[in-house]
Parts: sequence; structure tokens; C-alpha cells
Amino acid sequence: MKSHTAERVDGGAVPGLVAAAEQALPQQPNALARARAFAEPLIAGETLETGENTLAHADAVAAILKSMGGSEAMQAASYLVYAGSHLNKPQEVIAKAFGESYAALAVETTKLVAVQRQARDATDTGHDDALSQTENVRKMLLAFSRDLRVVMLRLASRLQTLRHYAATKQPLPPGVAREALNVFAPLANRLGIWQVKWEMEDLAFRFLEPETYKRVARWLDEKRVEREQYVEQLRRELESQLKAQGIPAQVHGRPKHIYSIVKKMRGKSLDFEQVLDVRALRVIVPTVKDCYEALAWVHERFSPILEEFDDYIARPKPNGYQSLHTIVRDLAGRPIEIQIRTQAMHEHAEHGVAAHWAYKEAGHKGYAGISASSDYDTKIAVLRQLLAWERDLSGSVQGLFEDRIYVLTPQASIVELPKGATPVDFAYTVHTSLGHRCRGARVDGAMVPLNTHLANGQTVEIVAAREGGPSRDWLNPELGFLASQRGRAKVRAWFNEQLRHETVARGRELVERLLQREGKTAIKLEDLASQLGFKSAEDLFAVVGKDEFSLRNIEVLLHPQSPMPTEDEVLLLKKSRPSPSKSPKGGVLVVGVDSLMTQLARCCKPAPPDAISGFVTRGKGVSIHRKDCANFRQIAERDPERVIEVEWGRPRKGEDHAVYPVDVAIEAADRQGLLRDISEVFAKEKMNVIGVQTQSVRGTAWMTFTVEVADSQRLGKVLTVVREVSGVRSARRR
Repeated sequence: MKSHTAERVDGGAVPGLVAAAEQALPQQPNALARARAFAEPLIAGETLETGENTLAHADAVAAILKSMGGSEAMQAASYLVYAGSHLNKPQEVIAKAFGESYAALAVETTKLVAVQRQARDATDTGHDDALSQTENVRKMLLAFSRDLRVVMLRLASRLQTLRHYAATKQPLPPGVAREALNVFAPLANRLGIWQVKWEMEDLAFRFLEPETYKRVARWLDEKRVEREQYVEQLRRELESQLKAQGIPAQVHGRPKHIYSIVKKMRGKSLDFEQVLDVRALRVIVPTVKDCYEALAWVHERFSPILEEFDDYIARPKPNGYQSLHTIVRDLAGRPIEIQIRTQAMHEHAEHGVAAHWAYKEAGHKGYAGISASSDYDTKIAVLRQLLAWERDLSGSVQGLFEDRIYVLTPQASIVELPKGATPVDFAYTVHTSLGHRCRGARVDGAMVPLNTHLANGQTVEIVAAREGGPSRDWLNPELGFLASQRGRAKVRAWFNEQLRHETVARGRELVERLLQREGKTAIKLEDLASQLGFKSAEDLFAVVGKDEFSLRNIEVLLHPQSPMPTEDEVLLLKKSRPSPSKSPKGGVLVVGVDSLMTQLARCCKPAPPDAISGFVTRGKGVSIHRKDCANFRQIAERDPERVIEVEWGRPRKGEDHAVYPVDVAIEAADRQGLLRDISEVFAKEKMNVIGVQTQSVRGTAWMTFTVEVADSQRLGKVLTVVREVSGVRSARRR
């Protein structure tokens, strides 16, 4: 099949871009010959996975770099890249023979080639979808593209690979073709290396859609002679007439590229005959003024299609491209696309933003005299285009100037991580469960500590336990186990969930114990929680376990309050009026109602000088609650008419103060002797302990002490001492 790819990259250069890429490569005498001689014994008898001889491939890559304006130093690097994979210690050997810069370039490029091969293989074997892997390969290439030399070598190598498959008529692996079309060609476009872009696109498209390629090629062949004769006649006529108008112009025919034709057909839903720019001319003039004068004459000479006119001189494209585009019709009505630009604009259009800077700095004298300022400008311009390339294809401006690295799973899926990330970060990025169970890691096959910093292109394999959780050490920033916010958040969430499990387990035990004591084990826990206003039984257990919900509320639900007593019932509750010198039983005076029977509520266990209120019950007199009791607030809101005022009575002269039972909740790290140490505190403070309940869940002890107090304020001072006991985390009155 006849090839219709674009012309090869010859007769023209990208000197500014290459100069920016070459700065780190020292110019050495006979570098090219020495590098080829160094590599030849290692690679002359080897073949790449494409079937191409490795030395022949390196020769071709060097030739492509030369055609792009690369020096001997840059060309020499192409041989060292392929030689490196045949050396046991490539960094050391190449550095000794050629210097550290060459060694670093060879190692980095080899690493990138290996990474892309793994990623491509993973896509072809179904481990990952093509779209996400293309995006990941693009990110990986961008990460390595901080070294512009790597970019140039990879573009040249991929172009040669496509040429090899086309020349040998072998089927091209789909992954290679997709990468060329979706990654390398857009990168070449953004860097302004359009000859590489066009050739890559046509070759990749030829293999991805061979039937479409053949149809377009056949259609072009059918009209080739007629079209070429017409374009040549038109070119001569236009050039001579412009010169007659005093406009010194060079007019050239423009080669058409199959992939660009197909894109236009699909983008605008056109047939072959409707693609307007198959007949195309380019007009190059000295000045911007000449551009507009030439445009005016063309529009006067032909019939312009005004909606197809674009002024990229006044409004340059984002990559700096400038030109006037117009489409006109001849007398026969045939469309002709004409581009009008200056020589400087043409250099930029052909060779990219870097060439534009070199042209500008060299003062129109070629590309030899690149100044230090030009080198800096070129680097900045190229980096901007790399950033734009990433934005074009991923919809994101993040990545180039951020500290990111890209590593691989054993299945060659690419994982993006922050710079400084460790195997633990990697594990949590792959899957939360893998992060929790991470116990070790292999990087490029070698076991490493879990706080090892990962680097671009490494393959990471996690050694995981069947079950288990993270270490608290991972949250210590000084130990360096985690660099990502995501990883730290996952570890914290795991420990919070474990604490919740412990709290829920304690709450469940307390609730179930209460139901057993009340003989209500047949009640469904979910129904009980719903009646108490909770979404689930687990939510109920959680607040009970944290002592934020009194079990008395459950008792009240199990034994509903009796209706409001009648007046007769209130009278029956009254006892004989006591003398002023006497206090009622229980040390409580009911304000406004003489001598009602009282009892201290078990849910909040009030004691002087707590603020208290009374609630009239049936058959049990007045129940005395602390005013801040959650249970009291609930029943008082439901039946406010039952609430009555009460106050603490005063003991008679010569009598001891009454004592009241109070519950104290303590949480502590469980240890031997803990119960004894806390009990000793109460004994030393002369506070009688009348009951103790303890429970231990996963190393945490939960204790409830019932102590007798005459003054609840003194209890606060005692709890301060309890909190000082070793292991005690909290101690508070319930």
C-alpha cells in the first residue's frame, strides 16, 4: 500500500527546543562516535520487542534528532539509552565513561520506557481500561518531562517505531498506536514539532483504522494528478500576481495529511468532496502589513467564504501560532484554503514555540547564536506548552509544577502519589483495606522499610496480612510513614471506628443486662431503640456506652408512668404536718404541699447541694430529680402539671448529715491493680463505696462506683484525685 504519511523531519530544525534540552549534556570531542562504539558491542546483535535491530533503531533515533537540529551530544545519548539496559550498573559505567549527565539521562529514559511498556501490556491484557491508562501514561511522561532531553528522545524513538512497523508491514500493537495518537502526537503538537505530529498521527491512524485510511488514501489517489496540476498552476499564478502588486511573496503547495482530513470530516460531518482544504496554498511574506495586503488582494481576486476566515495574527492560538486563514472559491466554484504568514510566523508554525524564541533572539540570522536569555525564555516557553498539553488532554492544570510521582502496581497500573509518598501511602491509594493490612513492601522486587520514599517509575508490591489494622506509629509525622492526607485520614478513621466498636459493645452489654434484670429479654433491640428515638440499636448502644444516655430512660419506657393522681390521691399521700424543728424523711421539703412521701430518682441520684425538682408519681409519692437530669427534662416536658418545687431540708441540731448514693463513671487503660488503686483513693477520702461495676473491652476498663456523699461538691474534689491515678482517662459523676 502506498504511504500517504507526512514528509519526514528533514530540512528544518527545532533548535531552540533542542538547545533547551541539551544544556545539561556536556559537549565532548567525538561524543557521537564514542557513544556508538561503546554501545555497538552490547546492542548490535540484539533486537527490540518490535523485531527491529536495537543498533539500527538507535541509528535511526540519532538521525531523527539530527534532523530536528540536535547536536552530536544529543545524538550520542540515543545510543547510551539502549546500551544501559545491557549493563549491570549502568549509572556507574556510563558516568565513568561519559559523565553523570549522560548516565542520568540513560537511566531515566530506560526507566520511562519500561514503565510505559508495563502500562501498555496491562491495558492490552485487560488489567485496566485503555482510557485511564492513556491518561496515566500521559501523567507519567509529564513527570519525566521535567528533563526535556527525555521528551526529545521518546518522541524520536516512538516515531522510529512507527516507521519500522510501516516499512516491515507488521501489525502494530494497539497500545503502541493509541499512545502515539493520544499521548505523543499531542505532545509534539504542543511543543510545535508539527512534522513529527503529522507523521505520527498518520502512521498510528493507518494501523488503528486501516479501512478508513485506505478509503481516504484511495480517494486522494484518484484525483492526485488533476489536483497537483491545478495547485501548481494556481501557485505560480498567485505568486507572480502578488509580486506584480509589489508584495514579495513565496507561495507553496501544502501537503495534506490523512488523519487531519478524517478529523475534519468527522468533526463537521462532511463527505470527502465537502472537505474544503484538500487544495491548499501557503503564502509567506516579509511583514505583517504584507500579510493583510496579500489577504485583501486574494479576496479581491477570488470569492471569499467569509464564515471560514480566521485572523490568528490579531488573536493568536494559545500555543502562539499566528497566521491568516481564509477559504476562497475559484471561477469554477472549487474551494481553496490559503494561509498567509510572515517568515517568523512560519518558523514558529513549523518548529514550535522554542524555534520562535531562537529566531527572535538570533535576529533573523538563523539559529546559531542563542543567548543565555534565549535559553531561559525557551525553557519557560516549553514548560508552558507542556502545561498546556496536560490541560488539553486531562482537563487539569495540576501536575507539572506540583510535587507528584507515578509508580506501578505489580499489574502495571499507574498510581499517582504526592512526592515523598511511602509504600503505606501507596497501599491506601490502591485500597483502604490493603492499607489497613499493610505489613511490608517490595519495591522493584526488594524488601524495603514501610517509611521508604518512593520514586517515579518504581513497581511497588504490598505484603499484607489477612486481617488486622494500622499501627498508631503511622500517625507520628516524625516517623515518616505517611505523606498523603488521604492515608492519614484513613488511619484516623480506623482507630475512631475501633473506639466506636468498643463503646457500642459496652453499651450493648449494659442494655442487655438491664433487660435481663427486668425480665424483658423478649423485646427486640431495634424496636427498643426506635421507641427511644434512635435510628438503630447501634446508635442507642453508642450513647449508652459513652454514658450520654441514662439506663433510667429505658426503665421508664419499660414501666410507664402512672396517670396524674387525683386530688383525693394527693390527700392520701399527705402525712401529719411535722413540727418546724423536724425535717421530712429523706431530707427533702416539698414546697407548697405538706409532708408528701418522697424518693430519690435512681436515674440521676441527686445529692445536696444539687438543684432539684419533684415529679408527682402514683403510689410512690414524689420522685426527686436533679434539674439537669435528661430523664426529668423529658417527663417534665410531657407532663408539666406534675412538676412541683422541692428543696433540700436541713438536719436537726446535733444530727449527722444524711448521705446519698451517687454514681461515678471512670474510663481507664486496663491494668493489674487498677480497681485497688481507685478504691484506695475513695477510702483515703473517707468516702464509702457501696457498689462497683466493671467491664473491660480491648484494653479499656469501664467502671461505675456507687459512693455515699453528704455534699456533691466535695465529690468533685475527690474525682480530681481519681483522675491522677495511673491509666485513668476520665472520671465524672453520672
